[in-house]
Amino acid sequence: MEYTQLGRTGLKVSRLVLGTMNFGPFTEEADGHAIMDAALDAGVNFFDTANVYGWGKNKGRTEEIIGTWFAQGGGRREKTVLATKVYGDMAAEDDPWPNQSRLSALNIRRACEASLKRLGTDHIDLYQFHHIDRTTPWDEIWQAVDVLVQQGKVLYAGSSNFPGWGIAQANEAAARRGSLGLVSEQCLYNLAERRAEMEVIPAAEAYGLGVIPWSPLHGGVLGGVLRKESEGGTSRSRSGRAAEMLSDPAERARIQAYEDLCDKHGVAPGDAGLAWLLTRPGVTGPIVGPRVRDQLDSALRAVELELSAEFLAALDEIFPGPGAAPEAFAW
Repeated sequence: MEYTQLGRTGLKVSRLVLGTMNFGPFTEEADGHAIMDAALDAGVNFFDTANVYGWGKNKGRTEEIIGTWFAQGGGRREKTVLATKVYGDMAAEDDPWPNQSRLSALNIRRACEASLKRLGTDHIDLYQFHHIDRTTPWDEIWQAVDVLVQQGKVLYAGSSNFPGWGIAQANEAAARRGSLGLVSEQCLYNLAERRAEMEVIPAAEAYGLGVIPWSPLHGGVLGGVLRKESEGGTSRSRSGRAAEMLSDPAERARIQAYEDLCDKHGVAPGDAGLAWLLTRPGVTGPIVGPRVRDQLDSALRAVELELSAEFLAALDEIFPGPGAAPEAFAW
């Protein structure tokens, strides 16, 4: 496994991030434990989760599964760089109540304590804001985070799904307080969705944030979906943004061109999609969210894959980037 610094920090993390969002809803606890063991054995030390994972009535379940895995000992917690998130509404569905979502100081404090309990740990390595909160001032957010850092309950703070201006605003506010500020941004970024290159990634690079792409295969559409369909297989790409993309004849033709290019170079489409992200400036590592062990094994191959200049150029022809702002929409 290869390792890199997380943004401008001294923290070393693996170039693949294990996403745990499937643990609970789709992957049983024992299978989730086996996947985490396999990831750690392969050198993946960066695990990502969120307080809302488990979803619906089972919000928090994914953190609990990680907590029972840590409880098995064997250095599991010590070897893991643990990232979780705060923002989503954790109120019970049958008892909605205010101040159990977003980024008020009250919710940050309560949510952190609840995550620590579910995770069975005394600290969170990377505490991420799951979405920008346009209603809470940054001085309040950083006050709450600074207290958690002083208490040793949080080491670093990161963002997720932030616009470029939000990254700038957050870190300028942190600088005024003498705080470290955001050290990472987790955003939607892949070959089929490159709009983050306009402002989000440039802002992250300017402020020293590591970029952690989620949905690196665009919901599975970059994982060889057309080949699987032709072979009579099933794919979760038949729902969500991937299904919408495949319903467009022009986009479907692009995916076919992509799969044909991968066939020409003898590269699995899923491996190519992950390996491409590892060549992008500012990218720490993509999040892979396996439901089963085989999906993890497949993702691990991408770290060793070197894409030729010819192949990278051909990918840019099929999936051209938007360009940086303002040139992307002005001059």
